[in-house]
Amino acid sequence: MAGRFATGLAVVATGCLAAGAPLAQSGSGGSGSGSAGSAGSAASSPLAPLARLFGGGDPVANSPIDLQFRLSNGDAALERQIRNSSLLTEALTEGRITGQDILAAARADYARILGALYDAGLYDAVIDIRLDGAEAAGIAPLDAPAVVRQVVVDIQTGPRFRYARADIAPVAPGTRLPDGYRRGEVARTSDMKAAATAGVEGWRDVGHAKADVAATDIVADHDTLAVDSRIALAPGPAVTFGTLRATGNSRLRTQRLYAMAGFPSGARYDPEEIETVRRRLRRSGVFSAITLDEAETLGPGNTLDVTLTVVEQKPRRIGAGFEISSTDGALVSGYWMHRNLLGGGERLRVDAQSKDIGSGTSGRDYQFSVRLDRPATFRPDLTAYGLLQAQRLREEDYDQDLGVIGAGVTWLPSERLTGDVSLEYRRSRVTDDTGTTDFTVVALPTRLTWDRRDEPTDAKRGTWLSGTLTPFAGLEDTTGSGLRADAEARGYRSFGADDRFTLAGRARAGSVWGPDIAETPRDYLFYSGGGGSVRGQPFESLGVAVIPGPNGPIQTGGMSIVNLTGELRVQLRQRIGLAAFADAGRVWADSGFGDDSDWHAGAGVGVRYTTPIGPLRFDVAAPVQGDTGSGVQVYLGLGQAF
Repeated sequence: MAGRFATGLAVVATGCLAAGAPLAQSGSGGSGSGSAGSAGSAASSPLAPLARLFGGGDPVANSPIDLQFRLSNGDAALERQIRNSSLLTEALTEGRITGQDILAAARADYARILGALYDAGLYDAVIDIRLDGAEAAGIAPLDAPAVVRQVVVDIQTGPRFRYARADIAPVAPGTRLPDGYRRGEVARTSDMKAAATAGVEGWRDVGHAKADVAATDIVADHDTLAVDSRIALAPGPAVTFGTLRATGNSRLRTQRLYAMAGFPSGARYDPEEIETVRRRLRRSGVFSAITLDEAETLGPGNTLDVTLTVVEQKPRRIGAGFEISSTDGALVSGYWMHRNLLGGGERLRVDAQSKDIGSGTSGRDYQFSVRLDRPATFRPDLTAYGLLQAQRLREEDYDQDLGVIGAGVTWLPSERLTGDVSLEYRRSRVTDDTGTTDFTVVALPTRLTWDRRDEPTDAKRGTWLSGTLTPFAGLEDTTGSGLRADAEARGYRSFGADDRFTLAGRARAGSVWGPDIAETPRDYLFYSGGGGSVRGQPFESLGVAVIPGPNGPIQTGGMSIVNLTGELRVQLRQRIGLAAFADAGRVWADSGFGDDSDWHAGAGVGVRYTTPIGPLRFDVAAPVQGDTGSGVQVYLGLGQAF
């Protein structure tokens, strides 16, 4: 029948199975064929997905053209898939409704619909696309009607085909093939392509860099409704890495670029090693673009050379941040950074911060620090750094001036795991009701962080674990020496349509062992309260009152702490979300959580507004337990609370 487009499949000739290539056709399963399957695709706008999003469930409801999709098997999910991917739907959504636009979209839709049917195991279908009753495949491009009022896409789906055979060989050890590619399952083209891809990747994962699909032999039997699929793989030889050749760097020295990349020349080929090189270079912050291209042909001894092309970023960068609390006042911070200070990828960063601006409970605090990082020191995954820090705190119960000089290394074996160890010289002067005390210590803080969150600034699932051990020794008149331990765990789980609801939890515990509380540097003690621990309670409002003073015990930080937080986040709209939370904290005067102490807690609600750099957070909280605070507190910041 002229004008119809039949999808009958008889044989796919031997050849590569490529994504997007339609299977060969035969007239044996249909009542005719049209040439529209090869028609050019209608123009597609990058705004189409956004238009569909705001257009509701039916994006063409207000169009002057009546667009209908009819499937003989009544498969609502398949109909929705075809409708959403249709160029006709896209044209009407964008307001392109001239006869020429509609004809071009209709002729291109034959091929799109054909691909969706094949992927559903439907190889014996007939597609009719009629424009005001005329088959689109029978209308010449230059004879497009001036106006189209109705478009009907009618699909006689026919029966589903299943695999009588689903073979792929040879397969590398450990290769995981798609579950749908097996005898008796619906014969979907996507499963055939996925099986071919998995087979090739399986060989690449064990060192065969040039593995490929050698041939495919796919036969559909219309009498038995069965598909016989055979995919032949060509593993090629086992390969080792050859030479890395770098281009594109101008300010960064080439020798340092190679050191930062850590390319494993001579090692067995592994595609994950290519990604590791890319991650190392990306986290240096020096480059705006990184491309790694494998050589088309192997070198002597089956070696594979790789070409690295980089584009350097501008070396300097500045940034700023802020947070506001109705009780604690405002926090303003800023930084200046140079990404390639000495031509070897060295990163110099200068930070300055002022907080408790306008606080009703304490004076204004200042902090200034300078840090120089040098990547690829000793090993590609080790970054060495030096640190200078000065801090002035004017808290409700004490004043402190602190200076720190330190040097250390950061270990970055993967995107998830980070280790850090440093040697610090710390000198502080603390003034409270007991007088002025100087503390001088040398410390060795060691930190390990395991980050499995899906998005650091707005996590919906995953975990974040961090632990720090800080042995310290008193110098000069400081008699206190000991160990400070601090651990924190965060967890996230989302549910509902599009992960609309997120449950987030945080738990923190810490303790100091060794010295008495009066001999412990104040910045090593623990306080609870404020935006980082218990919202609704004033900043560092919960400590312990154990140090004797002229007018009775003086409150100071504790030797042990526990903080707990639970939060429910609800995404109302694309950019607007709500949060409800409850926080609690407890501080002990002794090490190891051993004495009696009181809890304090707070709870509240908040609004989140999504921005390109993270959600803007507005929280309102009040005390619900304890006597450390009263009244409502307001917090404004960038990023989730944790």
